[in-house]
Amino acid sequence: MAQRIMIGSEPGGARRLPGRRGFTLIELLVVMSIIATLLMIAVPRYFRSLERSKEVVLRQDLAVIRDSIDKFYGDLARYPESLAELVERHYLRSVPTDPETNSNETWILVPSEDADVTGARDVRSGAQGVASDGTPFGSW
Repeated sequence: MAQRIMIGSEPGGARRLPGRRGFTLIELLVVMSIIATLLMIAVPRYFRSLERSKEVVLRQDLAVIRDSIDKFYGDLARYPESLAELVERHYLRSVPTDPETNSNETWILVPSEDADVTGARDVRSGAQGVASDGTPFGSW
């Protein structure tokens, strides 16, 4: 029995022009819809993780500043008048940038309640809004 050899056609009967290969419009639309679906899942998670990382950095910055204030008080028996004083006396290398406000000028200093000891006994973020756990940034 002789075999038939078909030149220039596909097994399903569809003909292709010689030298022209590519994707059909339907194939491209299917791939684009899959990519769009994956992006709809991934992008919100990405932005949530960015917000959470800012909150973690803010909490860490506050912990470092508060630790520096405590060491300053332990050494000099008084609180610093400003964050710049912590930098001048080498308790901090530099005033950290608040990740929520992108500024190192928005820190709120909480003054000492003791009349005999002046200066800032605590620091808070000057950022507006609330964190992912529902607490305001200024209450940390």
